[in-house]
Amino acid sequence: MRGPLGSGDTWREAFDNRPPWADGVLLRRVLAVLCAVAATILFLREDPERARVAVVVAARDLAPGHLLTSADLRPARLPPGAAPEGAETDPAALTGAVLTAALRTGEVLTDVRVVGPRLAEVATGSRDARIVPIRLADSAITEILRAGDRVDVVAADTTDPARAATLAEDAAVVLVPEAAAESGASRAEPVVLVALDSRRAAAVAAASLNSALTVVFH
Repeated sequence: MRGPLGSGDTWREAFDNRPPWADGVLLRRVLAVLCAVAATILFLREDPERARVAVVVAARDLAPGHLLTSADLRPARLPPGAAPEGAETDPAALTGAVLTAALRTGEVLTDVRVVGPRLAEVATGSRDARIVPIRLADSAITEILRAGDRVDVVAADTTDPARAATLAEDAAVVLVPEAAAESGASRAEPVVLVALDSRRAAAVAAASLNSALTVVFH
């Protein structure tokens, strides 16, 4: 026979003699605990939007050698792990920088996509690298040069070709601007940027003031 509600010599007897409303109370308490656990998890979990990484992307298609303006750039946010290493985060810091490669609309700008110290270091593998502008004696060579080419920089002697001197070996071409538009009968000669260690960079820069320069492809 059943004893008084909720009483019994054993836990099972007490459970069997529980009052009718006990099941409802137990269910409500279990649900309350589950809700509390769920609320804690949601509170501790980071907002997915806040976890996104701020980057700068191209607002339109851009050509190599382009001088960046604020209209060329726009901010964007990417999921964690989706942003490339060296991604730029501040559009203002890129305004006035020169692009080293073409960019498609929406492509992320990184520190090696603009002319700067990081580009020189990556191109040469040396933290002591410098970027030097050179104007080649034969502008036709510029049309076949590409960023990433490895070349030797040679100072030519127009009066005695046998006296040509190699100023730098294995220089990295980092920027070849698009050919300038013709103006009247003349056309501005494009300037090529190459990355070198600081010692050779100084020699090439000095030679460019009074010597005709050319390059030898590797």
